[in-house]
Amino acid sequence: MNKMSDIATETVTRLKPKSSRALLMFSIPLLIAIVGLYVWLTSGGSVSTDNAAVKQDIVSVSAQVNGPVIEVAVKNGIVVKRGQILFRIDPAPYQVALEQAQAQLASARLQTTQLRTQAAGTGADITGSQANLAIKQNALSRQTALLKQGFTTRADYDDAFNEVRTAEMELADARSRAANAHSALAPGEQPSIAQAQAAVDKVRLDLSRTYIRAPMDGTIANADKLQVGQMAVQGLGMLSLVHSQTAWVEANFKEKDVGRMVPGQRAEIEIDAYPGSSFKGHVESIGAGTGSEFAIIPAQNANGNWVKVTQRVPVRIAFDGKPSRPMIAGLSSTVTVRFKN
Repeated sequence: MNKMSDIATETVTRLKPKSSRALLMFSIPLLIAIVGLYVWLTSGGSVSTDNAAVKQDIVSVSAQVNGPVIEVAVKNGIVVKRGQILFRIDPAPYQVALEQAQAQLASARLQTTQLRTQAAGTGADITGSQANLAIKQNALSRQTALLKQGFTTRADYDDAFNEVRTAEMELADARSRAANAHSALAPGEQPSIAQAQAAVDKVRLDLSRTYIRAPMDGTIANADKLQVGQMAVQGLGMLSLVHSQTAWVEANFKEKDVGRMVPGQRAEIEIDAYPGSSFKGHVESIGAGTGSEFAIIPAQNANGNWVKVTQRVPVRIAFDGKPSRPMIAGLSSTVTVRFKN
């Protein structure tokens, strides 16, 4: 019995390695087949690219008037609110210009007052000339009647006649002066006053622009080059303002991958700066042209030396809600878009 038991045990021991090898030989191909089937079934359901980066609205803040900087109120990394003062330009030249413009406005108003007074005076001159003409005409009428009756001389009649002509000329001259005085006055506001007022408003606007304020909420960047005493030039960027509340990801997908993309599709965003973290998002818009079309020097393929290059189309990926980690413009990202919601 013991001998038979030993033989059976030895037989089982010999068969075990063979069974294990057989099981391993069958399990490996089966595992490969399962993985292949899974890949085949799930392939085409999504597309990924690591040609992506975080983007934010960045505004280059420049001065709208020229002048030396006399105060810098911010530095890099400071969060500011819209309307907050960033830096100031020396206002002294603009204050002097404002005083000059106000003096010109006062002069224009004084000149207008004089013209109106003169126009009113010409009305009195006309009234006086008309009264004098009436008196002279009455005297001429009396001389005419006396001359017919022989009670006056021809010389007296001629004197009366000449006085009437002189009075008529004086009345015409008074009317001419009145017309000139009234023509110098505009029906509405006097043009000289309007021009002087516009000059005052312009200088006041320039004076207010010596205070450079934040155009939106954001974070200050590139302010290290802004120094007191530096000359601010109109239109030249002095610092940058990053609008941190409007971060998105610009993902450049291959042209063959964007044909199935539509706005609203789910997306997963991985930021290289935050390994192990994933952010939810969605396709917000698809670019209207490839990156090469918007290049400063677009490719020219009309010379016959054309080589087909896979083009990239920028796709804007919006975050779902506010990201849990701070988004910094330019961070490298990997984006996966799911075609099936």
